[in-house]
Amino acid sequence: MARPRLRDRIAALAAARADAGAVRVQRRVDRREGTRAVVDGRRLLNFCSNDYLGLAEHPEVRDALVAAAPLHGVGAAASAVVCGHHAIHARLEEALADWLGAQRALLFGSGYQANLGVLQALLGATAKDGEALCVQDRLNHASLIDGARLAGCALRRYPHADAEGAGRQLRASPDAPALIATDGVFSMDGDIAPLRELALLARAESALLYVDDAHGVGVLGREGAGSAAAAGLGRGDALQLVTFGKALGGQGAAVVGDAALIEHIAQHARAHVYTTAPSPALAAAMLASVAVARREQWRRAKLQALIARFRRGAGQLGLPLAESFTPIQPILLGDNAAALAASRVLEEAGIWVAAIRPPTVPQGQARLRVALSAAHGEEDIDMLLDALCLACAGAPKPIQPAHRLLAEG
Repeated sequence: MARPRLRDRIAALAAARADAGAVRVQRRVDRREGTRAVVDGRRLLNFCSNDYLGLAEHPEVRDALVAAAPLHGVGAAASAVVCGHHAIHARLEEALADWLGAQRALLFGSGYQANLGVLQALLGATAKDGEALCVQDRLNHASLIDGARLAGCALRRYPHADAEGAGRQLRASPDAPALIATDGVFSMDGDIAPLRELALLARAESALLYVDDAHGVGVLGREGAGSAAAAGLGRGDALQLVTFGKALGGQGAAVVGDAALIEHIAQHARAHVYTTAPSPALAAAMLASVAVARREQWRRAKLQALIARFRRGAGQLGLPLAESFTPIQPILLGDNAAALAASRVLEEAGIWVAAIRPPTVPQGQARLRVALSAAHGEEDIDMLLDALCLACAGAPKPIQPAHRLLAEG
């Protein structure tokens, strides 16, 4: 029997994606102008970006990047454990630890890379005390799932945001060293994990809690310290991931927590040891971004006001909105074709909102993922709501112009 050809397998998978309406299309952004983006030659109002605080083009952040390049160079030139750990990297790690109230931070090139490295280092099969256990929320980011698979540990997933379900999974393996991993803010639903309950569970079961707070840091908590701070968790309650590509407007990530844990990760995370360190110039920009995020509370206040305005208008329009009070506002349409069609109608109206489909979300839960930013204005929210009148004309309540509804409200 002839060996199946890999190219034939790839062609079959491509055909299946097309039939399911699941083909992803990479758009070309020619330039950005605040909340506007020129996409494939057309200027659109952008509601796709994770730049929640509007810091990606902040003058202080851009100036820090430009000023640092002549001093520190663009690239780090080596891994952090060889000669790639620059003074500016150390300053950024110290600032992050201070901001999040932790003992130490460790930089990574991206949040995805960090999750792979952290879970491999903490749960890897080389542990002398037997196979480790990773208990995860079913809606966790793909990098957390992949990190557990790379580690070779036992992976069990509990129903979304169900701390009792997590407890059942832990108690099923009482002799295994264990880690609970969860998103802080879930990237496609916008809801917040029950971190207080998970922290109590972790303490009771002698497990470690790891919070991927990519979408929470900068947005939630005092000075934007994230979902763990908003939940009232104290120092030592959780290991926390902060990424720079969302509210901080840059690129890269760091793991923040207990000094002994961070040192273990620095020694054993292959994704840290065997890769070039992040750009020193970009580290300088992120240091400036952290300072602005902590200082300018008005950005979080404005963002919350825009979220409230959008939810009020969407509710009056009868849109199928998920229960989220973060900048991530999903409009649940269910069908892939419906989500794609709604996204096209919005783009025709000059608005860019991504249609999110399986496997990024579960089957039957295709949606428009609206992402709000402090850089948006009230008029941008009203323009979006008016366009959604056309894009989601099948909503359960009669659609009226959003600006009229908001004025009446």
